[in-house]
Amino acid sequence: MSELAILGGPKSRAESYPPWPVWDQRDIDAVAEVIKSGRWGGYPYPGPKTAELAQKFAEMQGGGYAVPMANGTVTMEVALRAAGIGWGDEVIVPAYTFQATASAPMAAGAVPVIVDVDPNTYCLDPRAAEKAITSKTKAIIPVHLGSNMADMDAIMVLAEKYHLVVIEDCAHAHGARWQGMGAGTIGHFGSFSLQSSKTLTTGEGGILLCKTLELAAKAASIIDCGRPHALGGGEEDYSLEFQVGGNFRLSEIAAALALVGIERFPEQARQREAMAAYMDEALSEIPGVRVLKRDERHTTRSFYRYVFAINPADFGVEHDVLCAALDAEGIDCWVGYEAMHNYSLFQPQKSKLAVPSAFPQYFDFKNMNLPEATRACEHEAVWLDEAVFRCGPQGVDDAVKAVKKIQKNAAELHKAADELRGK
Repeated sequence: MSELAILGGPKSRAESYPPWPVWDQRDIDAVAEVIKSGRWGGYPYPGPKTAELAQKFAEMQGGGYAVPMANGTVTMEVALRAAGIGWGDEVIVPAYTFQATASAPMAAGAVPVIVDVDPNTYCLDPRAAEKAITSKTKAIIPVHLGSNMADMDAIMVLAEKYHLVVIEDCAHAHGARWQGMGAGTIGHFGSFSLQSSKTLTTGEGGILLCKTLELAAKAASIIDCGRPHALGGGEEDYSLEFQVGGNFRLSEIAAALALVGIERFPEQARQREAMAAYMDEALSEIPGVRVLKRDERHTTRSFYRYVFAINPADFGVEHDVLCAALDAEGIDCWVGYEAMHNYSLFQPQKSKLAVPSAFPQYFDFKNMNLPEATRACEHEAVWLDEAVFRCGPQGVDDAVKAVKKIQKNAAELHKAADELRGK
């Protein structure tokens, strides 16, 4: 019998990792309180729970003015609109991220310009971004991916040099810090997701951190059907003109869940960070495994999923087969996103949307050259679920043991690769 679980051997970890999201009686009580109040939705905006969430989230991140809203995609669209970015403006986005980072500019009427990533972190490469800047470039959306942050020093230098708006995509980075500054507080905006898999969740939802009160007021107006909102959240100042908006408000029920999540978050984040450092050290000893570089300026690591890279030659298989083998061993993992120019969830050319119809030259994906993102997405990236890091050292040890076991039996896995892929 093979040693590998995927080929009939015993699992490295028989016990399941803990489920997500975590909940207890506090969540039930918080939701029950809102239900009994009769004020369930988001209108008038903000409701009392939503206003409290805005204050506490900004405090948690260490700055900015928070505007809770429906999800972590509309947050980026609203940021662009609040900054006056729209039709035909170019917005630089990384090739390795969820499709929302590129689709949000299109929703605002802008054009996503896709650039390659840094192979050491898988985050947007500032050098590639600078090469893509033109007279039409108005914004850049760096993504803090997995357990790493983009080089915010270099990105802010670009922003100042070329007069760009910076929208940090922080869907993976609640609680993370760069040189002591909270993710989302360094640029002009910080976009956060509260979707069900994220480390602070309400099931669905998002929060936009804004650098100034004026930007926050504009953002609040856009998500509240265009109603004017006062600076600082006081009485509405109707000297501010109405504008075109939509209903992207966060419900009071969701806000109540987020407030309980914020109570739990600090301890969960500390545990994940400590175990990620432990994982870095353990994985670095395995042949064929490359631990992604953590920049020393990334002072607090708070993450959605932990990402490392393999050398397929050392394992005899690509990352998809390795991930299948890890799953069979009882280790929750994933191959990660597809590169944006080859992403099944991002196919604007097949739509009748205004932006790709008007600017087809930006969506000639067959002729895009994005070698680092392609390498990560198609060959080497392995994403470990955050649950691995909420089990203490044993959770990490089991994952490392499984990787070592697979590496030791790489030849056997290689022979079975085609069968495992269903070929």
